[in-house]
Amino acid sequence: MKRRAALLALLALSACNLEPHLDRPQPLVPPSWPAGDAYLRQNEASLPSVSYRDIFKDPNLQAIIDQALANNQDLREALANVAAARATYRVQRADLFPQVNGTAGATDRHTPQSGDTLSGAGSGTGSTGTGSTGTGTTGTGSTGTGTSVSSSGSRTYTTYQLQAGATSWELDLFGRVRSLTRSALDLYLSQEATARGARLTLVAEIANAYLQLASDRSLLAIALDTQKSALDSVRLTQARLDGGVAPRTDLRQAQTVLATAQADTANVTTLVAQDRNALELLVGARVADALLPPSIEAVDGMLGELPAGLDSTILLRRPDVVQTEYELRAANARIGAARAAFLPRISLTGLAGLSSTALSSLFTGGAFTWTVAPSATLPIFDGGVNSGNLAYAKAQRDLYLATYQKAIQTAFREVADALARRGTIDAQIQADQLNLTAAQDTYTLDTARYRNGIDPYLNALVAQRTLYDARRTLASARLTRAQNLVALYQTLGGDALLADLPDTPGARRDLEAGGQRLTDPAR
Repeated sequence: MKRRAALLALLALSACNLEPHLDRPQPLVPPSWPAGDAYLRQNEASLPSVSYRDIFKDPNLQAIIDQALANNQDLREALANVAAARATYRVQRADLFPQVNGTAGATDRHTPQSGDTLSGAGSGTGSTGTGSTGTGTTGTGSTGTGTSVSSSGSRTYTTYQLQAGATSWELDLFGRVRSLTRSALDLYLSQEATARGARLTLVAEIANAYLQLASDRSLLAIALDTQKSALDSVRLTQARLDGGVAPRTDLRQAQTVLATAQADTANVTTLVAQDRNALELLVGARVADALLPPSIEAVDGMLGELPAGLDSTILLRRPDVVQTEYELRAANARIGAARAAFLPRISLTGLAGLSSTALSSLFTGGAFTWTVAPSATLPIFDGGVNSGNLAYAKAQRDLYLATYQKAIQTAFREVADALARRGTIDAQIQADQLNLTAAQDTYTLDTARYRNGIDPYLNALVAQRTLYDARRTLASARLTRAQNLVALYQTLGGDALLADLPDTPGARRDLEAGGQRLTDPAR
């Protein structure tokens, strides 16, 4: 009964937890987004999870993203870090359980025969192995171990053993090992959030590279079209000059437009090639020509809007915010381990097995042996090591708390900036479209008046340059609108299709446990 009571007392002590209580810190940001002329009006509601397929509806872009998720080396590096963090957690978690080892062996011990030993006086040997003072040469009375005697009178003792036991297993009465295990789990989960952030960033970078390539292809088409138009103007002006109708200044002015278009064509051709190289670097493989976008106009209408209803608390699911929260929880758990270092550390060594002088009797009831050896260590003087470790753990907790709040504030600013751009870009594109229509009409009229000899070439030249700039400006505005949707998708985070780790049951159980702890107010 006393042993049972002592065991129950140890189990009760093992429930101790010296970690300070930690609730999820209140985000130091407004509960809603800024309001004003630059922002879209939206009601306050939780934003449902979206996937990149909901935003990037272009099947070619989806195929490129899928290819990148399989081949990108940065993503593989991030997943390798997740696997390493999970392995580290498993190593730390193993300290919660005793490590049981089994041993088997046989021992031969040879001793010379002395005169006193032959007489058996006080030596503990006997002829039958049953007495402590008996005489004889075939056994030991104290252990019953069999012997053999050589012709010279020396003895050989043989013992067979089969044992299993745990050595120096810490009972963790004050939660030191459990705190370290929780810290390792939180670090593992923070690394998984980092990997999700890497995947989210990769998808956004691929979408932006795809859109940039589409925009540059549009600019290349505009430059080639302008080059062709300018070449026609040069030929017309040259003919008028040869006929004595136009001055040489008209020809030179037409040639400036042609030269500008030719220079832009060469430059944008380089940009298109570089855009493709950047896209293929992100993908980690060659991208088929059929998957490349023809122009920004072709993909501008294939981007979806995020669901209406944005609440600033949605930032708590961003991978970088989740990462810093788990790092904060890991630092808080290490405070519990640092506190437990001031208290006694109790270890237990236990062995149980079989021991016999003959293999035939090794598995009999009388061969069973066991040993239990508890030990306790109490720090008396450590020169301030434990106090320093505790102060360091608390400072780390404060550091990660500040990092967590800063991550939320940065996320709030990024989303607010993206919303500000989203609230005005449509009006800008509408104005640019009106400008392009007017510039196109002006160029048509001025060119006709020049061909009919009504106006000088200068009017047609200005109209042509204005049309060229208007087309480029509208293409740039379309790119800005498309990239703004990508920015909103990335800054809000939470892509449902990017949340999975490599499919391992153990990893999934750890993540589910971590997710419960993340949302549990008691944690």
